[in-house]
Amino acid sequence: MTSSQQSSIKTNNGCKRLILGSSSPYRKELLSRLQIPFEICIPNIDETALPDESPETTAMRLAQAKAQAIAAIAPDALIIASDQVATLDGEQIGKPGNHANALLQLQKMRGRRVIFHTALCVWDGSKQEPKLQLENIQTFVTFRDLPDAELDAYLRIEQPYDCAGSAKNEGLGIAILEKIESIDPTALTGLPLIALTGMLRRAGVSFFTQ
Repeated sequence: MTSSQQSSIKTNNGCKRLILGSSSPYRKELLSRLQIPFEICIPNIDETALPDESPETTAMRLAQAKAQAIAAIAPDALIIASDQVATLDGEQIGKPGNHANALLQLQKMRGRRVIFHTALCVWDGSKQEPKLQLENIQTFVTFRDLPDAELDAYLRIEQPYDCAGSAKNEGLGIAILEKIESIDPTALTGLPLIALTGMLRRAGVSFFTQ
């Protein structure tokens, strides 16, 4: 695991370290929008889905596992962790890793509706008994029915090989999507900020204290 310089946030119970347990630059950018100090710590866990495990269960189990892995080295911190699993017809769709796999994903998903499960975990280790908050946010994404040439061209421009579903909705990937349906618009990018701010408030974090 790696971490940045320690920092703390003010809460109604004093000061706490706030740690984002993620290597994702997208989650880092999203959390930065809240304008509160935080550290980055990268959890080292096995992210393989278990046999016969539902996508929602996989996402929530891994989000909690990431938070607990960070808690093992920062037991008093307030920890944020998230995991995302995309599914089509019940089949999990992971990060493609390369161009060929990404093209196969987009070919399979074109004209189809894909479900993205974004699990969010907030672990508060400052309590005598650590407090866990865990929630799954679903996002329904309909992909445009585009020809292979356009899909291939998109991938070569943006190279979204580290994204489940092979498209960056916050970038040019929005052009290959037809519809996004979610109660939390940032969930698809990887960190549901509406759900997160609610969880942090329950953990005592104030966003507007001078």
